[in-house]
Amino acid sequence: MLTNIPEVKLGIIAVSRDCFIISLSERRRAAIVAACGGKGLDLYECKTTVENEQDMLKAVDEVNAAGCNALVVFLGNFGPETPETLIAKNFDGPCMYVAAAEGDGDLINGRGDAYCGMLNCSYNLGMRRLKAFIPEYPVGTAADIAKMIEEYVPIARALIGVSNLKIITFGPRPQDFFACNAPIKGLYEIGVEIEENSELDLLVSYKAHAGDPRIPAVCEDMAKEMGEGRYYPDLGERMAQFELTLLDWAEQHKGSRKYVAFADKCWPAFPSQFGFEPCYVNSRLASRGIPVACEVDIYGALSEYIGMCVSGDTVTLLDINNSVPAQMWEEQIKGKFDYALTDTFMGFHCGNTPACKLCADRAVKYQLIQHRLLEPKDSDPDFTRGTLEGDIAASDITFYRLQCDSDGNLRSYIAQGEVLPVKTGSFGGIGVFAIHEMGRFYRHVLIQKRYPHHGAVAFGHYGKALFEVFKFLGVQDIAWNQPRSLPYPTENPFA
Repeated sequence: MLTNIPEVKLGIIAVSRDCFIISLSERRRAAIVAACGGKGLDLYECKTTVENEQDMLKAVDEVNAAGCNALVVFLGNFGPETPETLIAKNFDGPCMYVAAAEGDGDLINGRGDAYCGMLNCSYNLGMRRLKAFIPEYPVGTAADIAKMIEEYVPIARALIGVSNLKIITFGPRPQDFFACNAPIKGLYEIGVEIEENSELDLLVSYKAHAGDPRIPAVCEDMAKEMGEGRYYPDLGERMAQFELTLLDWAEQHKGSRKYVAFADKCWPAFPSQFGFEPCYVNSRLASRGIPVACEVDIYGALSEYIGMCVSGDTVTLLDINNSVPAQMWEEQIKGKFDYALTDTFMGFHCGNTPACKLCADRAVKYQLIQHRLLEPKDSDPDFTRGTLEGDIAASDITFYRLQCDSDGNLRSYIAQGEVLPVKTGSFGGIGVFAIHEMGRFYRHVLIQKRYPHHGAVAFGHYGKALFEVFKFLGVQDIAWNQPRSLPYPTENPFA
């Protein structure tokens, strides 16, 4: 269960231009509420219909008193431009603007002209420099608008979450991992706070948790999650101590914010000083909605958090790691799945993917690369144990990232695909990923636009909502895996 993301409480405010029949807006508003009820959507119906600025203040007070943190502003007819847009200014939360389609009455007294009013509404929002969410086609019947509201909920959840998020880091980043560090200017531009700490601060806090009376219960929960023979019993106490350290730090340091994400240094000093690899613990926090990004990847943590809000599910952060061997593609993919070899790659990380997203044979193991680097040759793994390893289970996925580049500009990418049911024969938390036209996307987006090697993974197709969230946050460059019929600007037409 995700405990670190907002619960959206939606309200609807209808507006009406004073030269139109107010009952038309009110009747149409009630129809939307009824349609939402049929979908199981809880929508608070504000009884104040806005015709003027005093109505606007009264309506905002009413939805605030009802505990609403996101709004639908409904143009039941043409609507009054000034008060309807001032709702977005006076309400502290995301607002979606939608308008009524005709057809629920005659075209004399039953015509509302909201199709026209939406134009002036957007113009007025722009003049006031107010942000609002407007769906792809914002005009519809009650049933249409109920569907728009259903799709708006995860967008609103992400926007509320981001505006109340603090990212806590323990660094600095590992040497030669410059890609995992980026200007924090972009965080402030979208309202995210950051607290940067030293890995030494974390170690001091960890040691202070020695003997914590809560440790046995956490150990028991870890054993229950993994199952007999799939974890190291002698590591349990150390890992449980670390889990409590992070949870307590989050609670004690979130300050004025409601939600937290971590971006932590996990090598090379960590395992020898803490006595284990943190990956399994990180995966457990992620399964609760608290991302812990590897290698102090601040924007990786932010991306993960946004994906959790949009999907309502846990996510992971992976290296865009290695190509799929041609022989594997020939034997296990070709003819079975509609993907070229260059559409495929392996996504990998040492062991931070939640257990619920791995195949049933997953287990806590050791970090092979770090064992080679940090422990004596031919020795049994000791402090390099603690990774959660296994193939990632087959699933639809969205591979995405929000990044602040070296010039301080926010940019992003989104690509939908799937994890194939193909055994990797490798180590770590790893899967065979397939995204149509990945080869071109890799060259003309990931390489051309200088993205780092980490990408966030949401387990499902959430590109539509992520696109709207990034657009609302002011991201100008939102790249995606374009079909071959739509070349990238840098793509050589003669190649």
